[in-house]
Amino acid sequence: MYAWIWRKLPGGGWSKLTMSVALVSVVGLLLWYVVFPWATPLLPFDDVQVEAGTGEDAGGTTVVPGDDELPYSTTSNQPHPSPSR
Repeated sequence: MYAWIWRKLPGGGWSKLTMSVALVSVVGLLLWYVVFPWATPLLPFDDVQVEAGTGEDAGGTTVVPGDDELPYSTTSNQPHPSPSR
């Protein structure tokens, strides 16, 4: 396809190179400002849903709803030590 476009462009090598760079730029700008903004609402990237799960943790004990203990430290970036698997 690119060879076909290169053969159809008029002029010499430098002229074809300039026109092909301009053609790529126009296609890129058309995609960036027209196609991508139109398609963004149709894509599911922002449709994030968190499911409640089964209500049990990995140890088999039931998790109490409203238990606000986090499994990590909010003051540092180090997780609490856990037994190896």
